[in-house]
Amino acid sequence: MRFFVAFIFGLFVLLLVGCSGNNRVRKPVDLEPVVNQFDLVPVWSISVGSSEPFNFHPAVAADAVYVASRRGNLIKVDLQTGKSVWEVSVPEKLGVGPGTDGRVTAVVNIKGEVYAYDDAGKNIWHTSIGSEVLTEPVVAAGVVVIRALDNRFIGLDALTGQRKWIYQRQQAALSLRVGYGMLVLGNEVIVTGFAGGRFGMISIANGGLVWETPISFPKGFSEIERLNDVTAKPSFENDRLCAVSYQGRIGCGDARSGNLLWFKDFSSYTGTAQNSELVFAANEKSQITAFQSKDGTQVWESSKLTYRDVGEPLAIGRVLLMGDAQGYVHAFSQANGEMLARMRHDSSPITAAPVAVGGLILIESQGGKLAAYSPK
Repeated sequence: MRFFVAFIFGLFVLLLVGCSGNNRVRKPVDLEPVVNQFDLVPVWSISVGSSEPFNFHPAVAADAVYVASRRGNLIKVDLQTGKSVWEVSVPEKLGVGPGTDGRVTAVVNIKGEVYAYDDAGKNIWHTSIGSEVLTEPVVAAGVVVIRALDNRFIGLDALTGQRKWIYQRQQAALSLRVGYGMLVLGNEVIVTGFAGGRFGMISIANGGLVWETPISFPKGFSEIERLNDVTAKPSFENDRLCAVSYQGRIGCGDARSGNLLWFKDFSSYTGTAQNSELVFAANEKSQITAFQSKDGTQVWESSKLTYRDVGEPLAIGRVLLMGDAQGYVHAFSQANGEMLARMRHDSSPITAAPVAVGGLILIESQGGKLAAYSPK
């Protein structure tokens, strides 16, 4: 079984929760035949090197895609042609993918050393933050933001690597050993989740906490039962933020204040996706639900991918896209949950959300295949 939480401890926790009480095996549901109502036509593809067992995301800026492999290859790829613009080898292996603003690209190796490269692929600085990093860096407003596993957020000058600020959070008694997604808004703030069922907004300029809101609360007797982390990147649409916690709740609220408009019991580690009216999420069983983002009313639910270990979702146009552990990409109708199309990207897990840019859909698998598709 392959889980989005691909680290040993996280995998153990999910197996324990998924099998508790009934000893049933998580058997993926058989795929039902589907007549494609549209196609994702391949435009180009490139092998960037495996990221298994980690979840690397492609980073897009201007007319390029930046990708990395577990062994330390960092590649800038032309968005339209798929050709490699430059490739460098980062010292030591990587546990996370790159972050970039198109001018500076930052990566962090397994020893907690940050390397920054300019747009020509030249290393301009490197520094050590003294901690393991499992969250991909953010580069915005002249700052490289690093989130360390010891709950420190560190702002580094993008041109020099000098430390500009640090924000320290209290360590939780027990938390999932995974990356916590960071969502950049307006090139000014980051919205991200925390352990203990909370998420918040942090200023990129000075690292100050703008607001923090609980979406759920730990419950149960053991520390494992009380695991309640917001690990996936929150989603944003029309001034409305939505987030979901593991063993907790899903909810949406006002982006300026963080005040929740609603919440419902739900558990997910793959996050949310939104359109102007709906928010979508897959639970631990890979059952997908659509809610009204204004009040939480359930619109539809689909069990067609149960236990197929789906990855992060993308809502684009009228379609909801997500990959699964066997390398399939599935397309659902956002309106009613109807299965509209299916394609095989490759045979390895697709855990990162597809990326829509420049009329293309970018998909990266853990096996290292990065491809651009054109919807037809």
